[in-house]
Amino acid sequence: MAQEGEIIVGLDIGTTKIVCILGEVKAGGEIEVIGMGNYPTKVLSRGSVVDIDAAVKGIREAVGEAEHMTGARIHTVYAGIAGPHISSFNSHGVVAVKGKEITAADMEEVVDQAKSVATQSEREVLHTLVQEYFVDGEKGIKVPLGMSGVRLEANVHVVTSAKTAAINIERCTERAGLALQQLVLGPLASSMSVLTDDERQLGVALVDIGGGTSDIIIFYRGSVVHTQILPIGGDLITHDIAVGMRTPTLEAERIKHRHGAALSSMVETNEDIEVPKIGSNDPRMMSRRVLCDIIEARVEEIFTAIEEEIIRSGYKEKLGAGIVVTGGTSNLEGISELAESIMRMPVRCGKPYGVTGLTDLIHDPRYATAVGMLLYGARHKPRISESERSFTGWLTHGIKKLFREL
Repeated sequence: MAQEGEIIVGLDIGTTKIVCILGEVKAGGEIEVIGMGNYPTKVLSRGSVVDIDAAVKGIREAVGEAEHMTGARIHTVYAGIAGPHISSFNSHGVVAVKGKEITAADMEEVVDQAKSVATQSEREVLHTLVQEYFVDGEKGIKVPLGMSGVRLEANVHVVTSAKTAAINIERCTERAGLALQQLVLGPLASSMSVLTDDERQLGVALVDIGGGTSDIIIFYRGSVVHTQILPIGGDLITHDIAVGMRTPTLEAERIKHRHGAALSSMVETNEDIEVPKIGSNDPRMMSRRVLCDIIEARVEEIFTAIEEEIIRSGYKEKLGAGIVVTGGTSNLEGISELAESIMRMPVRCGKPYGVTGLTDLIHDPRYATAVGMLLYGARHKPRISESERSFTGWLTHGIKKLFREL
């Protein structure tokens, strides 16, 4: 757990933007958002960095904006990662309890044993998420520390990424003058800022629809049981609008956010909007209903693919709390209603919560991942003493300065 007064930094390198959010740990572990930077840029394609120089520039701009708001200097960050290169699987581990009383070392050993399933050399383990422990066959145990037994077992969910994708994100942060504290799976971070404990316990699917991907993470009985990244997102909607309405892509994105709706039936048939022409400054008037027909067709396709993945996971009938949709695309009017008609279960739009401070700036589904990384960092950051913190900060700063001079 992070200590009071520490600064946690979440960096979300998305398909259409880079977001940096600063949070300060308060008494009782509460996180106060004290700064934020947002830089629009396209540096990812399906979760992988395709322009390192642009990514470095975007990170510097977003971080610089956040630093300017607070006067703080940022040295380390938690960064999100997603994309179709992400893979996951459930695994099982078994160890003998040496001292008849389960220790933290036993718990660590059984988790290591569970994740030791051979993975390809080009892949890297991001997370090993414990679902439950078993002590001498008794299942459903969350924390077996101190219990008596001779055999300890664990079910875990292992998340891996392509090493090259992880290395490129780390390279971008380092070239921007930052140390990477940890890479965090994007939908896992988002889940920490938009889901409730009751939803995780009852069974829920979080769907984070960004520009290039739709990230799915399923919880059941409080644990992660399935994760999947689909290579479809809001950029496809923007492309359809640009083609269908014959307008530049940037204008299509603007029109989508300003006039778009996921259900065309919510729009009056006689309502017109201005649509800029390609290669001309003269806009033309077009029906808003036509715009929403284009959006609805693509959103329906996206949710059909999401439903197929949830069915494939085997957990659709166990989602007692339904589905929570977040990410920038979830801001489309009527998207929850359309998703409910396809999924045939409750759907709500998830906005970040669980922090204080600049909540008016971050209370938007677009920032679910970055806010979630603050909460993840506060919960998982190693505890260090004041002297260690001072020495580590001094050493890190000195090394970075040396490399910059070289």
